Amino acid sequence: MAYQKISQPKLSDVIVKQLEKMILEGSLKPGQKLPPERELAQQFEVSRPSLREAIQKLEVKGLLFRRQGGGTYVQDQLWNSLADPLVELLADNPETQYDLLEFRHATEGMMAYYAALRGTDADHAILKQRIERLGEVQGQLELEAQAIVDFYRAVAEASHNVAMLHVVLSLSPLLVRNVAENLELLYRREGSAQHANLHREALLKAILNRQPEVARRASNEHLAYIEEVTLEVRQEDSREQRSLRRLRNDF
Repeated sequence: MAYQKISQPKLSDVIVKQLEKMILEGSLKPGQKLPPERELAQQFEVSRPSLREAIQKLEVKGLLFRRQGGGTYVQDQLWNSLADPLVELLADNPETQYDLLEFRHATEGMMAYYAALRGTDADHAILKQRIERLGEVQGQLELEAQAIVDFYRAVAEASHNVAMLHVVLSLSPLLVRNVAENLELLYRREGSAQHANLHREALLKAILNRQPEVARRASNEHLAYIEEVTLEVRQEDSREQRSLRRLRNDF
């Protein structure tokens, strides 16, 4: 019987695979600066030439880039799979806001389920930090919208499903716009924004208690409530505008 020689993988290729895994799972985030070469080589327990070769390969792939005299970074635009003009078009169309809510029903419910099923103690600590941050910026529309999206990103990370995580990352600009618009409407209905926060706290509790079905229901109930309130407020606006038009016509 003829035996084939088993070839050892090149060390730089092993480093490439490790860094790619870290980017894929979100451990290395868009725009994040990598540690200096000497420190990174020590962490990987490899030589600096092998590390440098791996970084060059990832630069060619478009995953990393260097700033002259400023270090090596993960590509900023790595997860922007939606072009900016399309994001603007979707964000400015009121009907697509409800389409996005429907999409969030499906994706966030599943993320919550798997976050409760697979989330680690480290994931739980991050989720608690994100909820605390949300309380700190409550009432500051733009900051609150970003904090809410950051919370759901942490839920996606806790799901340990890279497909779900990268859907959230690629849609982040659109999600922030959607959440900000929803918040603006919620704050016009007394107590609605606070009620939505209670839903998120119930979602967090279910994840921390490792109750997947409860977490999914909490996510869906939260989004159903937002859809109900925003639709009612928009309908009230429409009735108000009709009344104003009639009033003008009477004079």
